[in-house]
Amino acid sequence: MAEGHHRDLGAVFNQVPELYDRMRPTYPAELLADFAATAEIGQRSSIVEVGCGTGQATGALAALGCSVLAIEPGPAMFNMARQRLSSFASVQLEQATFEEWDDANRCFDALVAAASWHWVDQVVGWPKAHRVVRPGGWMALIGHVVVRQEGEPEMYAMTEDLHEQFAPGNPNWCHPPLEAEVRGTNAGWGPNTDPLGLFGETIVSWYPTEQWFDGTGLADFLRTNSMYRCLDSSVREPLLDAVAARVRTHLDDRVCRRYLAVMRIGQRT
Repeated sequence: MAEGHHRDLGAVFNQVPELYDRMRPTYPAELLADFAATAEIGQRSSIVEVGCGTGQATGALAALGCSVLAIEPGPAMFNMARQRLSSFASVQLEQATFEEWDDANRCFDALVAAASWHWVDQVVGWPKAHRVVRPGGWMALIGHVVVRQEGEPEMYAMTEDLHEQFAPGNPNWCHPPLEAEVRGTNAGWGPNTDPLGLFGETIVSWYPTEQWFDGTGLADFLRTNSMYRCLDSSVREPLLDAVAARVRTHLDDRVCRRYLAVMRIGQRT
């Protein structure tokens, strides 16, 4: 994928900051506690967060007692994060992409990217991460992977015909993987790569979590997904209206979205 197009795709979340903030899943307390224990985060620690979005993870990181410098390129997302985090004296916000951000020779105990590192140019990102994390510091990539369980009704399986009706042949439409399949991907940084081995061996941890939606809520959630945001509104909105109606009529207006929250963490070499 061309770098410019990749960045444009990542910017679509800036179109719906309020919806994103309301609908996206947060991170389990156990994940954050494991991060703090592994990276030895305390009151004197400093974290740089890449792509903080509306600040969902930022506040939880600040609650660990450390200082957080959060970077976010999208102006609407940045403004919402600034409002959300205004009560945290230990949080500083800077608006920039990570690639263009001026680190001013600052150094941090840990770098955290919550569902954002795949939007960073990997050629620039890894060496820059290595530069801004102190020797012996840590890098943590956290996020959510949508999964399904055998024999359980699942959103896409119940609406596959609607997706093909409104947006036929879209290569992004697919069934989520089984939970067991995802748990088997314990090597390295997942879909990302650390080509120079700058952060050593990773520790991978999984945290099952779920969200429940009615039809309207599911449609709103999907409006925050890049696959749907990239559809023309004349396609996206009728599709999501049909998905919402299907949930109401076929699933008793209640559907589960299952995830494995994941943390991949490695120490700076």
